[in-house]
Amino acid sequence: MATKQPTTPPQYSEGSIRVLKGLEPVKQRPGMYTRTDNPLHIIQEVLDNAADEALAGHGKKISVTLHSDGSVSIEDDGRGIPFGMHPEEKAPVIELVFTRLHAGGKFDKGSGGAYSFSGGLHGVGVSVTNALAKRMEATSHREGQVARLVFSGGDVVEKLTTRKQESGDRKQGTTVRVWPDAKYFESSALPMNELVHLLRSKAVLMPGVSVTLINEKTKDTQNWLYKGGLRDYLMQTLHGDPVIPLFEGDGYADSNHDSFAEGEGAAWAVAFTEDGQPVRESYVNLIPTSAGGTHDSGLRDGLFNAVKSFIELHALLPKGVKLLPEDVFARASYVLSAKVLDPQFQGQIKERLNSRDAVRLVSSYVRPTMELWLNQHVEYGKKLAELAIKAAQTRQKAGQKVEKRKGSGVAVLPGKLTDCESKDIAHNEVFLVEGDSAGGSAKMGRDKESQAILPLRGKVLNTWEVERDRLFANNEIHDISVAIGVDPHGPNDSPDLSGLRYGKVCILSDADVDGSHIQVLLLTLFFRHFPKLIEAGHVFVARPPLFRVDAPARGKKPATKVYALDEGELTAILDKLRKDGVTEGKWSISRFKGLGEMSAEQLWDTTLNPDTRRLMPVQLGLLDFATTEGLITQLMGKGEAAARRELMELHGDSIEIDV
Repeated sequence: MATKQPTTPPQYSEGSIRVLKGLEPVKQRPGMYTRTDNPLHIIQEVLDNAADEALAGHGKKISVTLHSDGSVSIEDDGRGIPFGMHPEEKAPVIELVFTRLHAGGKFDKGSGGAYSFSGGLHGVGVSVTNALAKRMEATSHREGQVARLVFSGGDVVEKLTTRKQESGDRKQGTTVRVWPDAKYFESSALPMNELVHLLRSKAVLMPGVSVTLINEKTKDTQNWLYKGGLRDYLMQTLHGDPVIPLFEGDGYADSNHDSFAEGEGAAWAVAFTEDGQPVRESYVNLIPTSAGGTHDSGLRDGLFNAVKSFIELHALLPKGVKLLPEDVFARASYVLSAKVLDPQFQGQIKERLNSRDAVRLVSSYVRPTMELWLNQHVEYGKKLAELAIKAAQTRQKAGQKVEKRKGSGVAVLPGKLTDCESKDIAHNEVFLVEGDSAGGSAKMGRDKESQAILPLRGKVLNTWEVERDRLFANNEIHDISVAIGVDPHGPNDSPDLSGLRYGKVCILSDADVDGSHIQVLLLTLFFRHFPKLIEAGHVFVARPPLFRVDAPARGKKPATKVYALDEGELTAILDKLRKDGVTEGKWSISRFKGLGEMSAEQLWDTTLNPDTRRLMPVQLGLLDFATTEGLITQLMGKGEAAARRELMELHGDSIEIDV
C-alpha cells in the first residue's frame, strides 16, 4: 500500500499578492457596495444622479421606465454628462464616471463646484451599477450633440459615439438604461412598493419636479408632482388624527453663518398623534436615510428643548416628573429633508447619516422656530406638553416597578466616582476615563442626569492570570466593580446582575498607542472576570477623535479648532473650509494627542453626546468563548512571548502603525 505523500503547504510569496483593478472589487464583494437582496439600490444610484441635477436647479422632469425585457431606464432633463476628454485621465469623462470607483463631479466642493449639495458622494454609485449589470447604455444630450456609450459587466463594449442633435432630439439631459445581472442578487425582481415610495418621495422633496414611472408590462403610468411639499405629504401618509396642527418650517445658512456652509440646513413637517404607528421619514440631499441618523437626532433635540422650555416657562411640569427627549418624541410623526455640504454616511447604501454637525445644524433651526410657534399658540403648546408629561409619567412608573425588585444592600461607592442623578438603568452609563485631566473635562461636559465618570490613574493591572479572590487587592479594579454594582465571576457562573447600576459601561481612552493599551487591559478585565456583562451587551468602547484641524479666521468667522473622528470627517471639514474660501494649506492638521487637551464642550460634542459620538458594542462576534480565550492568552499571558512573536510575524502587515 502506497504511503500518502505529505501535502506541500501553500507558498506565501510576492506572487501571492493580487491587486484588484477597476471594478473587480465590486464584482468579487458586491455586498460591500450595495444591497444584494434585489437590484433596487443600483437603480437608485442612477436615480439619485438625476435627482442631484434637479436639486442643483438644472432639471424639471425625471422618468423611470420598467421595460418588458427586465431592463430599467432613467431619463432626466439636466445638463447631460460631459463627454469630452478628461484633462488628466485622457479618457472621455462619461466613460470615467461609469467605470472608475471614486470618480465624479460631486467631490469638487469649492465655490465654483458643479454640485454644492448632492446625495452621490462616495463616487462609487453608478460605477457599481455598471459593474453589476449585464448591459448598460448611457446617452447624453448636451451642447447640441448626442453621445452614446455601451458597457457590459463594467467594461466598454461599444465605444463612445457622438452625433449632432436632430430636430426630434431633446436639447439636454441624460438617459441610462440598465440590465441588472441576476447572478449578483438573491431576487432579480424590483420591489414595486419600495420603488413607488422612493419615486414619490423624490417628488415630495423637490416641489415642482415631475417624477414619472412607466411600466411596459402592465401598461401603467404613474406621475407625481407636488407643489405643497412636506406638509401635504405627511398629511396623506399620517396614521391617526393630529393632537395639534402640523408644525412645519425650514432654515438654511447664509454666507455669513459662523458654523455652517451657505445653503446647509433643513425643512421639516411634524405631527403629534395619540395613537397609530408614527410615520418617520428622513432624507439628506434627497437620499432616503431609512435608519435615520444625526439629522433625525437634531430634529429630536430641537423639538425636545423647545417643548421643555415652553413647559418651564408656563410651570406645567408636576413635581417629581423628569422629562426626557423620548417623552416628547414618542408620538411624533415627521418628514425631514436636510441639506448637508459633505454628508458622511454609515455604509455604502447610505441608510444612516453619521455627520456629527448635522445634529447642531438641524436643532439650531428647529428649536427657535418651534419655541416661537408654541408661544404664539399657547393652547396647542399645553396640549403637546400634556402628551409629553403623560409619556414621562408612564415611563417613570415602569422604572419604579423594576427598582423595587433590587436588593437593598448598598456598597459604599468609590470617592472618585462622579455619579449620575438618574436611577434608570436603561439610560444610565458610566465612562471609565483614562487620567484625571480627561476625567475633569468629562465631569464638566457630561449629561449629569444619566452619565457617570470614573477616572482611572495610569494603566490598569493585567488581570488575565490574577485569581478572582486577589482582584480586590488592586484599588482601581475594586472601584470599577463597586461602581458597576456587579461582582467578578466566570463564564459558567450565574452572577446576580440585579445590582447593575449602568446599562452601558464605556471604556474611554485616548486615540494613541497608550490609550489602546489601556483599552486592551480593561477589555481583558471584563472578558476574564465580568464575561456576563459582555454577553448581555453592557460593555462599550468609545471612539475619541483622531485629528484636530486648526482653521484660520475667515471673514467674520473666528479661528477655530475642529475635531474629526476619522478620515471621512476630516475630508468633510476641509471641504467646508474650501467652500468658505480658505486657501489650500492655510489650515493645520495634527494627529490628536489626548482627551485631556479638550474642553468640556468639545469632549461632549465628539465623545459623550449620544447623538454624535461613536460608541462600539463589545461582542464576541463570530468566535466562540474558547477561541477568544485562546487568542487573549496569546496576547496577555506572561509566558506567551514566543506565541506573541509568531502572531506578530504572521499578521504584522495587516495593521496600520501609529508612529
